[in-house]
Amino acid sequence: MGPDDPRYRSLALRAYNRRFHGKPEQIRLVGSTEDVVRAVDEAVRTKRRIAVRSGGHCFENFVDDPDVRLLIDMVAMTQVGYDKRRNAFMVEAGATLGEVYRKLFLGWGVTIPGGTCPSVGAGGHICGGGYGALCRMYGLTVDHLFAVEVVVVDRSGKARSVVATREPSDPNRDLWWAHTGAGGGNFGIVTRYWFRSPDAQGTDPGGLLPRPPSTVLSYSLDWPWAELDRDSFVRLMRNYGEWGERNSAPGSPAAALYGEFALSGKPSETIGISGQVTADSGAERILDDLVTTLGRGVGARPVRQSSTLPWLASATQAISGDSTSFDRRLKLKSGYRRRRCTDQQIATAYRHLTRADHDDPNGHLFINTYGGRVNTVHPGTTAMPHRDSIFLVGFLAGWQGAAEDSRHLTWVREFYRDFYAGGGGVPAGEDDDGAFINYADADLADPRYNTSGTPWHALYYKDDYARLQQVKRRWDPRDVFHHALSIRPA
Repeated sequence: MGPDDPRYRSLALRAYNRRFHGKPEQIRLVGSTEDVVRAVDEAVRTKRRIAVRSGGHCFENFVDDPDVRLLIDMVAMTQVGYDKRRNAFMVEAGATLGEVYRKLFLGWGVTIPGGTCPSVGAGGHICGGGYGALCRMYGLTVDHLFAVEVVVVDRSGKARSVVATREPSDPNRDLWWAHTGAGGGNFGIVTRYWFRSPDAQGTDPGGLLPRPPSTVLSYSLDWPWAELDRDSFVRLMRNYGEWGERNSAPGSPAAALYGEFALSGKPSETIGISGQVTADSGAERILDDLVTTLGRGVGARPVRQSSTLPWLASATQAISGDSTSFDRRLKLKSGYRRRRCTDQQIATAYRHLTRADHDDPNGHLFINTYGGRVNTVHPGTTAMPHRDSIFLVGFLAGWQGAAEDSRHLTWVREFYRDFYAGGGGVPAGEDDDGAFINYADADLADPRYNTSGTPWHALYYKDDYARLQQVKRRWDPRDVFHHALSIRPA
């Protein structure tokens, strides 16, 4: 469909981040892998730049770019089911995480450990190494990925679909590996994923993926900004970091607890941590230990709320913010931490969150629990190399109106730069472990903002980049699929 089609505007503006606007000549709604092959063939033949959208939650202009002339929209490819022939669960790339959780659980009592925002699409979330509330117990989504179907373009310019599996004998295995953490838009268009845990035995579908608990303890802890000065703020966040250092080892009982500590800037009234404890027993005890630890030496007491929910109800309601505002403009930056944030970093956070010249409650720092089972997978087994961190840190600015772009972008860039002052303005310090590709940040490739001497691809992929370039050379030799942070041809 073109711009004259009444559906065009709804699809063109389906993206989560309204900072970027594309005007493709055509949007192709696809319903099958064959549809995608035909669309890619057409784009290559007519020499039009191509992009793909599943959930639309990309934080950079990888899809909504004026240079993209043909946009393939996966919104109609939402099937989820058991594939008896592959003895694995099939998920089409357009399915949202909420749909995936609901269908896998109601159908077979299983799940994948994906993200906490149910409207995110499977397409980009999974291949970027998606994580979520169950990751400390069950690892990342890609740790359970058995196969992937990708539409690729060969050197002659011909599109075709390829299924690549993790089987050692599969001649296409390198393509599977590249989709276990390298992110989307690099090698082709993912149409379907198949999941089966590496240690699964037999052919009973109910035993092929993790079985979530029947219930979870959903909780929130909120501290009033009015009761926190700089010293108590530093102490509170130090306590949180020390709790993470003690409770993020693989197999730790406290790996059942997942938390997202959202530190919203003033003039928001509170800062707080929310999440869930997935233990079938002992959940209150684990949460009590967290609350006790956080309160040591901090005068302010949190407002505590908790309730026991069926797991599916918890999984299909957003823990993370999921605004549907028509004009939500965003900038997100990230960093993995092997240890707690230093007192200096926390004091830096306090300064930026309480700046008088940026009194916006939509700008915040978040520090999410990580580690546990994630860190049992050896780097190189998947293309997700960040396997020894205990926190994932994010810096988010959100606002409405293009006139406010400069103010909010300056704030989040200065915050990030100062927080990582010891690493050249990026997470390249001794206790840092790079950045998360699904929180894409083109600033990392810009020498104005990255003065560390560490290239952007090392922050995202570490030592795996050369191997990813080999995969790129084999499967996308014409560099048909590219964006600002895509794998560069060798």
